[in-house]
Amino acid sequence: MTDDENKLVLGIDEAGRGSVIGPLVIGGVLMPKKKIRFLKRIGVKDSKKLTHKKRSVLSRKIKKITQFQTIKITAQEIDQQRQDGINLNQIETIGMESIITKMNPDICYIDCIDVNENRFHDKIQEKNPNIEIITEHKADDTYKIVSAASIIAKVERDKQIAIIKNEYGPVGSGYPSDRKTINYLKTIENGEYPPIVRKTWNTIKNLEKNE
Repeated sequence: MTDDENKLVLGIDEAGRGSVIGPLVIGGVLMPKKKIRFLKRIGVKDSKKLTHKKRSVLSRKIKKITQFQTIKITAQEIDQQRQDGINLNQIETIGMESIITKMNPDICYIDCIDVNENRFHDKIQEKNPNIEIITEHKADDTYKIVSAASIIAKVERDKQIAIIKNEYGPVGSGYPSDRKTINYLKTIENGEYPPIVRKTWNTIKNLEKNE
């Protein structure tokens, strides 16, 4: 077995970036390079291509054979940071860097959140000079380790949305494209949105404009 095969590989992806309700969840999955083939064997692929049930099953399997981390950034935290002048890419980058620091891989693959792959890569690489950083758009579709992270993040976000529905009622998926989500937001009077809602989102501003 070569030293290269023993290197620790980390995959990072997020769920809930564009949602107007609920948290942004960042997932990290770490395992030796030589074991990544097991992810393919159990059927890991981009979470968006899997049913809710399949994601849940795979999430449990992934957690048994990897080390993993999730970071939840609440709607309130996102609003507060945006009001402080920190944009969503910066908020997410801070979360990703936290996972890298905690998991300390040799190689890290990240689903790129910036339109400019090189800019995002250089930002992460600068903070982590001793780690090989690979950042690509659609990395969750290209690299199994990132697909695994996308599943972990998506399942955790789904859990959080289920908790929110239990407390606040039928909020839908939390995304602006979901009619149930928009209908829920329209029931809120006088702009008194609960803490699960990202009040700094354009969706909210547009709803208030049309009242």
